[in-house]
Amino acid sequence: MLLVLLAIILAMGGAMLLNKAYTPEYGLDLAGGTTVTLQPVTPNGGAPSQESLDLAVNIIRERVNGSGISDAEVAKSGDNIVISVPGAGQEEVVKLVGTTAELRFRQVLAIGAGSPPPPGQLPTQAPTPTPAPSPTESGRKGGKDPKPAESATPKPSATAAPDTGASPAGRALSSALVNPSPGASAAPSAEPSGGQSAAPGKSAAPDASAAPSAVPTAPPGTPEDPMAGVDTSGIDPAALKQFETLDCAKNAGVGAQDAPDKQYVGCSQDGSTKFVLDKAAVTGTSIDSASSGVDQTTGEWLVQLAFKGQGPDQWSKVTTTAFNSQAPRNQVAMVLDGVVISAPVIQEPITGGRAQISGSFTQVTADELANQLKYGALPLKFEKSSIEEVSSTLGADQLRGGLIAGAIGLLLVVVYSMLYYRGLGIVSVLSLVVATIVTYQSVVLLGAFAGFRLSLPHIIGLIVSIGITADSFIVYFERIRDEMKEGRRSLRTAIEVAWVRARRTILIADAVMFIAAVVLYFLAVGGVAGFAFAMGLTTLIDIAVVFMFTKPFVAMLARLKFFAKGHKLSGLDAERMSEAHVAPKTVPQEA
Repeated sequence: MLLVLLAIILAMGGAMLLNKAYTPEYGLDLAGGTTVTLQPVTPNGGAPSQESLDLAVNIIRERVNGSGISDAEVAKSGDNIVISVPGAGQEEVVKLVGTTAELRFRQVLAIGAGSPPPPGQLPTQAPTPTPAPSPTESGRKGGKDPKPAESATPKPSATAAPDTGASPAGRALSSALVNPSPGASAAPSAEPSGGQSAAPGKSAAPDASAAPSAVPTAPPGTPEDPMAGVDTSGIDPAALKQFETLDCAKNAGVGAQDAPDKQYVGCSQDGSTKFVLDKAAVTGTSIDSASSGVDQTTGEWLVQLAFKGQGPDQWSKVTTTAFNSQAPRNQVAMVLDGVVISAPVIQEPITGGRAQISGSFTQVTADELANQLKYGALPLKFEKSSIEEVSSTLGADQLRGGLIAGAIGLLLVVVYSMLYYRGLGIVSVLSLVVATIVTYQSVVLLGAFAGFRLSLPHIIGLIVSIGITADSFIVYFERIRDEMKEGRRSLRTAIEVAWVRARRTILIADAVMFIAAVVLYFLAVGGVAGFAFAMGLTTLIDIAVVFMFTKPFVAMLARLKFFAKGHKLSGLDAERMSEAHVAPKTVPQEA
């Protein structure tokens, strides 16, 4: 068991080195962060209902502190909501809490260049792209975004690489559009951004880039007509007018609340493409779950969605309609917070109620989008009335004082153990050292992978819990001494018999502590939930250390003559074992 524990400690240390995580992440009181105040906006301008505010608080709390251990705080202040996130910049927090995060799936009706060319500048005639294989989707996939061309003078065989920093959810550009630019020509072919190849045994459908109607071209020397080659049938005149005048460079529509029962005109996240989209076929309320993962075939990060209720039927219907339509209407756009984050080409009707969003994801951006979708849509629209970065509320001197106080407390425990248990106290001290090492490694790794952040209450909880861990050692040591005091057992036998009896007491005591921590974790929020997490963590570490270090180490010491022969400094000497167990003198009775 000692070797197993050593292997675990080395493995955790190796994980820290590989991820370059050497210190814990700190909470709001130790590291500062960002505070955002959100003011609700209602359609009639009145005060929002308390029910909607409470729901918004819960959703935002899940977004910023989904695991309950990041020390983020979300609270109502009148009709406003105040969010404090430790260790995060303004842009990151605003992006996380400000979005409505309701995804809508809409069929694409028309596409165009996001911005008109500069005045007096003529567009370059776009060549007809060579059709490139496009992915054939399985019954659970929702298509892949074709990558945009990026090279000014590409080679005929070159593939277009996406701009990985364009958006967190992948680029929403379609190869059905070649955005003219001065002196540049479109790439002859575009490769789907998902990197997925056509399914075996099926022919790859032609890429949307092969459709001439999707590439508005203009003869050299003539002004560009933004509506050239656009099929306007079925498009609402008001939406068509908005599409003609929309300049995504000036108004990308971020934060817009698109009405699901109306056609919508929107832009891609980088503003290079604008879309006319049909009424929402599937809304975010039909999403059952959202998670990030890696495609086992291509190794790319993606977001997986599962639908509930009428969602599977609605998804099947819209993908069937798109599959039977001509480009660009064979695409289904995904609109999040008023912005088109993806517009994949549908290669076959998709049944089964599942979909995947892919395209230039990283692990961070995939997790971000999955969390936003998973925690639902806000019931209200909010304006950010104030955003400010806050410094740590706890000074370095106060932190240092708390750590010194904890160190003094632990030192007193060590001194008492050595004075009372003498040589046996070495086991107690080393067990505390091992528990401290494992606790520190756990806190660092949880901070790196699970967002755990230490605040002063958490630090105090960890110190107190490590001190309480000494109770387990005391229970075991006292059982050994009780067995030795009987005088009928050798040290080795006493250690084994005492362990059988002591471990039950240790497990019961730790179980009570762990149950209390679990209940507190699920019923509390913010820093209290983090404190409960720390208490539960150290309880589990206590059990691991007692079973994997304390007991095996005591058994190993029992083989040494110093302890086996009962040396005076061993804590197991005959004099100490006979204390309070001297046989009473018998007084003979008179006849």
